[in-house]
Amino acid sequence: MGSYNLSKIALAVLLTALGMVGISSLTGAIFKQADLTKDAFPIKVETAPVKSAKNVVVKKEPSLAALLAVASVERGQKVFKKCQGCHTAAKGAGNRVGPDLWDVVGRSKGGVKSFSYSEGMKAKGGNWTFQDLFIFLKKPKDFIAKTKMGFAGLKNATDRAAVIVLLRSFSDAPLALPTVKAPDNTADNNTPG
Repeated sequence: MGSYNLSKIALAVLLTALGMVGISSLTGAIFKQADLTKDAFPIKVETAPVKSAKNVVVKKEPSLAALLAVASVERGQKVFKKCQGCHTAAKGAGNRVGPDLWDVVGRSKGGVKSFSYSEGMKAKGGNWTFQDLFIFLKKPKDFIAKTKMGFAGLKNATDRAAVIVLLRSFSDAPLALPTVKAPDNTADNNTPG
């Protein structure tokens, strides 16, 4: 390709660019865009009257201690069927895809010596408390980053509490359940008698 042909190509590109700039300037001069001060198509939205804070009833979630106090091992056994493909729970049964869960409540995280835990589990540290198990069972990957556990989790708090009560029973010396605190009624007792 000669320099004459390259010059023709360069001239064509330059003229195309100049033509586009000229057309853009011309259309900008002809069609002026006005700033809109209100919506072109207003949409009416019906709103319900807002209740005052005095009329709002807030449903408080029960505490973990309260959930554990009423949780049943039988319900835990039904829910635990989801876990049995990867975990054993009988004393001395050994590991499967996941570690053996015998005596897991109170045991250190990553505490089964014969199991190869993820780096995330090893780094987490501490012991499996009732609260940690409750959070972990909801969504394991949120509690321990890079866990190998592929289980999506148990959304239902009652199911999680039942599984924890069951896991607690897999021990020769189960840890005591947390105590449920009585409601504070001191405000009612301050009236002079």
